[in-house]
Amino acid sequence: MTDQPRSKIIEENPIGRGLDGFHTSFNLLCAKRKISGTTDALGQLDREGLTIDLLFDLLDTLRNIPTTRLLPSKTGRDTLRNHLLKLLSAIGSKDFDFDRIKPLLNAALADHQDDPLIWALVYDTVTESTPPPRPVTSSSQQTPWLRNTSSFANSSEHREYVDNVLRQEFGPMYAASEAFFEDCLGGIDPFFDNGWIGWPEEAKQDDVHHVLSWFAGFTEKLAVFAESYNSCLIPKRRLLARPDKPIAGSVGKPKMDIGFVDDPSARKDSRCRWSQILVPGELKSNPSADRSSDAWLDLGRYAREVLAAQDTRRFVLGFTLCGSLMRIWMFDRLGGIASEQFDINKDGLRFVSIILGFLCMSDEELGFDPTIMAAKGQRFIEIEREGVTERLILDGLMYRSRRIAGRATTCWKAHREEDPNALFVVKDSWQDQERDEEGEFLSDATEKGVVHVARNYHHETVRIRGRVDDVQGNVRSGLDVTTATNYRRRSSSIAGAKRSAHETGAPLPPSKRPCSTSPTKAGSDALPNRIHRRVVLSDYGIPIYKASSREALLAALADCIEGHESLRQKAGLLHRDISIGNLMISKDRGGFLIDLDLAVREQRVGATGAKGKTGTRAFMAIGALLGEQHSFMHDLESFFWVLFWICIHSDGPGQGKVLTGYDKWNFADTWTLAMIKKGTIGDERDFIKEAQENFTLCYQPMVPWVIKLRKAVFPNSRRWKGEDSGLYTQMREILEEARKELAEGPEL
Repeated sequence: MTDQPRSKIIEENPIGRGLDGFHTSFNLLCAKRKISGTTDALGQLDREGLTIDLLFDLLDTLRNIPTTRLLPSKTGRDTLRNHLLKLLSAIGSKDFDFDRIKPLLNAALADHQDDPLIWALVYDTVTESTPPPRPVTSSSQQTPWLRNTSSFANSSEHREYVDNVLRQEFGPMYAASEAFFEDCLGGIDPFFDNGWIGWPEEAKQDDVHHVLSWFAGFTEKLAVFAESYNSCLIPKRRLLARPDKPIAGSVGKPKMDIGFVDDPSARKDSRCRWSQILVPGELKSNPSADRSSDAWLDLGRYAREVLAAQDTRRFVLGFTLCGSLMRIWMFDRLGGIASEQFDINKDGLRFVSIILGFLCMSDEELGFDPTIMAAKGQRFIEIEREGVTERLILDGLMYRSRRIAGRATTCWKAHREEDPNALFVVKDSWQDQERDEEGEFLSDATEKGVVHVARNYHHETVRIRGRVDDVQGNVRSGLDVTTATNYRRRSSSIAGAKRSAHETGAPLPPSKRPCSTSPTKAGSDALPNRIHRRVVLSDYGIPIYKASSREALLAALADCIEGHESLRQKAGLLHRDISIGNLMISKDRGGFLIDLDLAVREQRVGATGAKGKTGTRAFMAIGALLGEQHSFMHDLESFFWVLFWICIHSDGPGQGKVLTGYDKWNFADTWTLAMIKKGTIGDERDFIKEAQENFTLCYQPMVPWVIKLRKAVFPNSRRWKGEDSGLYTQMREILEEARKELAEGPEL
């Protein structure tokens, strides 16, 4: 593609105010450091190590400008936006050349915006500044607890590099490891002589007790030595070794062989909960288990429990020991990755370094979020809002996703420190870098006066020690998993997975995987990445299925339908995830919608012609399950399925009912579920019979109204054939009519 079309695209699509958000971030950063907000400030910010954050903000802002979707790459085989995504993934690399990108920063901050110059510098940046990803030997699975593999990377060519990093980053800890290992080698009675003395070589495959006993003794010796060697290396935790005994705090009660807990006074056989497990481990007597799914499947389950039980945990470190073959694992919001395999009897120093690290590493190094702080028995976060620092006290956990990979949404009830009556919801999630920011959508909706949608109070990208907290650049420090022998590019369905009906906390049947794809970006070559975002909402409520009466439920549902219409008309946004967990109710605002994670600009859906399966599986419209282009009509149908589901599974606030016949709605493939739903609504007599037999006693009075709603949503007992905005009013009128008739009914 020639420069002429590119110039025309730039001319016809000016940046305009597209960089305003970046300019605001820059000015706030300068104001906080009391320096002039001009390009001269870049030098000082660079000296303070803050250029990387400005760069991330700029590139993130640029890739959200629609022009990047229109501009071709220099090769003409891709869009400029996809190249910007690759560049964002590469920022964490130590080889990244910041000098080449400074002209772009200067141009973006200039008093007079020069669009052609900015885009020319963007082209120069993406072609010259993107280094090859840093190769580190690793074994990778995006969802290692679900998939099998038969090959792992075993090369040790980067061993010297890793050792140097350890020396630099761990300082006294690494020195203590070397000193301890030297002691193990020396003396009349050495502890290490061509292997660890006392290591149970002949342990039976199904008996790990000998290994546990040896491991516990070794760890205790190391802890005592470290504390005597350097006073700053006081072990903060202890080893737990309780084979065949379940850990409290989970439904399935999985049994963990070994791990490190946060209680320095704990004995190796102390009772504990998942909220106390810091580093889970898995032992297998047979070395061959290292190459099968056995060990890492169990470890993945443990990591899942740890992440679910610890609401400020960003990632989890763990280890497997199969015979004498060890691997270190990290589970984060992209999945699980493993180190190379090594033999602890051949590489004793590495083994010592790892165990000492588990004993002495800081909470932040183990994956806890340092932006969530504690003082005087309270947890809190601090936000910068309109140039003022505000402290929000976290009153309690509302929701925590039980997934490892994905958005991993966590919500807390909160209040302003100076005003306990001002309630907020703080929502943390790990958003796919290819998706638009939920916070921007909420802010836009709030500014435009959208009704019955949660209002934005504040949103931000979380930063840890001044760095944007993303998986590729910050959590994994630029680690390139694509060099692993078993690397597989993610599937879009897993990449965008939403929570299932069961995960919302409703009294519902167990469920499996929801459905969400990002078809418009399926061709992107950028490494998958997730960015830690934080949103503070001004509205606090409870899920709609917890409404105190049928009347309140129907009124809230009507409000949410009005909110959906308002979101489209005033902000041009299509929600695309209508589900029981995203419809809320409060005394002050009635019903309102939350969660714009999967929302899109409505004109973008039509412009791209994109098709995809998006939403929470049990509540998805039939057409959406079949992959039709998503329409507001699909969302209106989802409102029907939400009410149908509540009438079947809820018998009042906190009173749940499990019907195995509907359990398959959570895990059936999309085509099968579409056929099930078509059968459910396809014949009026059959539908009436199903409702009468399956609606709970509490919701039996709703049967005639749900039947009436079915007729509106599925005219002539069939799926709708064309869009009809009048359905909004029709559905609200039916719900209002039902509310008035049932108003005299008893409280639920």
